[in-house]
Amino acid sequence: MPPPDPTTHGDAVALFRYGLIADLLHLAPGDRSLHARLREKAAQSYTIPGTPRRRVAAETLRDWLYAYRRGGFDALKPKPRADQGRARALPQAVADHLCALKEQYPAYSVALVISTARDQGLVPAEVPLAPATVHRLLSRQGLMARPADAPTSKDRRRFSFDAANELWMGDVMHGPAVLDEEDRRRHRTYLIALLDDATRVIPYAAFARSETVAAVLPVFERAILRRGIPKRLYVDNGSAFRARHLALVCAKLGVTLIHSRPFLPQGRGKLERFFRTVRLRLLPTLLDHDTQSLEALNARLWTWIEDEYLDTPHRGLHDATPREQWARAAAHVSLPTQDLTDLFLFEEKRKVQQDRTVSLHGVIFEVDAALVGETVLLRYDPSHLTRGVQVHYQGRPYAMAKRVDIYANCFVRRDHGTKLLTPTTPASAPAPVICPAIFGPRQT
Repeated sequence: MPPPDPTTHGDAVALFRYGLIADLLHLAPGDRSLHARLREKAAQSYTIPGTPRRRVAAETLRDWLYAYRRGGFDALKPKPRADQGRARALPQAVADHLCALKEQYPAYSVALVISTARDQGLVPAEVPLAPATVHRLLSRQGLMARPADAPTSKDRRRFSFDAANELWMGDVMHGPAVLDEEDRRRHRTYLIALLDDATRVIPYAAFARSETVAAVLPVFERAILRRGIPKRLYVDNGSAFRARHLALVCAKLGVTLIHSRPFLPQGRGKLERFFRTVRLRLLPTLLDHDTQSLEALNARLWTWIEDEYLDTPHRGLHDATPREQWARAAAHVSLPTQDLTDLFLFEEKRKVQQDRTVSLHGVIFEVDAALVGETVLLRYDPSHLTRGVQVHYQGRPYAMAKRVDIYANCFVRRDHGTKLLTPTTPASAPAPVICPAIFGPRQT
């Protein structure tokens, strides 16, 4: 079996680790509930990328939490093993001592088993004891089973935050059909909306022609530019909200991405209420010119939000308006200072073909000739694909890929030894061939 791709595997591991600690990032330093929450997470089972292990120790979770606070998302990526290439099999005598300790003290964590064995002189100093190796040993012996009295959580109480940007909700509803400028036919639209839990303000919403992650991310980006970065984003289990691209963006921004339990949409009831208001108060008032284009429909949407929705008293806000509630609850909200454009780019891997081209969503691009035969990372904006694509190789950026000139590319020959490009014909293009059957015989 080939080894996993280090870039893809590293992102997957980092995303998994971030998912476990995301809801802990917003706790104040020294919060007394941190230890209890770490123990609760450590008692649960997970599908961990790259390993059959199912548990994560509380101290490991604490290390990940501190690592993220120090170095951000990249700090969660696995580091190369110091003993790479060397066998990690434990001597049988050492394995027996470790298992005996765990049997004697079932509540001991892996870290405590290792430290106790060291302190008692049961393990020679030259024998390395990696926590993952010891965990696998104890798991194979059935010594890491979940205690019968381990806590479970099924709390489904209603929640409501007091401050703005503590939690945003995201969802999609079907919109009206809109005329398409290319085929002059009407096509269904989808309203992608985000709502602030504490104030009922809509950070951003837009009708789109699809409900894919490529349509969701621009809405999320615009919402952040308008209202700041939320601490949490609560969404359903649709494919767009489960997409890796959204998870990566949230992880890099420090946003806790929360998915509702399947078939339990009650937690997003406030956003469903907004959608009902859209159906009752906006859609019936649309005129024919409002649906002549997507731009016209979104312009009408935002006129309604700014002039009516934000200034309408809300029962859930004790008859205050969303605009008034935001003014009271948004004291600590600040707009992002960094450029979000690069952060929201999509990423795809491609192998550069012999003619130095790569294909992305049906569009062919050409890249540096030195990358022929190599696998590169392409970073791009799916809504503006033809503007160019960033090329990254081995973690370093290269020049932008350019949309290929297919005709010119046909006359390029490559020296495979040096990967240099040389034209196979003079620079001038060959004369066009005129078909007599169409243009008639040549006149003399």
